[in-house]
Amino acid sequence: MSAIVLEAVRHQQAGEPRPTARPHLVLVPTGRDAVRAARAAQPPLRLTRFGRLVVALLVAAVVSLLAVGLVGQLASASGGSRTVTVTAGQTLSGIAARELPRLSLSDGVVALQVANSLSSTEIHVGQQLVIPGR
Repeated sequence: MSAIVLEAVRHQQAGEPRPTARPHLVLVPTGRDAVRAARAAQPPLRLTRFGRLVVALLVAAVVSLLAVGLVGQLASASGGSRTVTVTAGQTLSGIAARELPRLSLSDGVVALQVANSLSSTEIHVGQQLVIPGR
């Protein structure tokens, strides 16, 4: 066993530096150079097929939510509708004259019929009628 160690010592020359376990010192860039070096050291972002699918679904969800919100805004901007409960003695034309004064009587009756899906002018006590936006 001492022959092997002796052989290793014989082959090593006196002026040759010995390898050390410590790494060599390297200058660390600062300022703008540090930002460039950090960006260069990062690999580019790669999306897998699943990642692309998730991004596409998120974009579709955001677009659909925006569309629903926009439709809701447009519907509420067109005029708020409210309801009226029919009492004894009221007629559809009387309600149209009182609730829709800007329309002619016949146009008001038709607007009430369309808004409430009525096929005739008959209404009943306690019936809820939707008054279309003014």
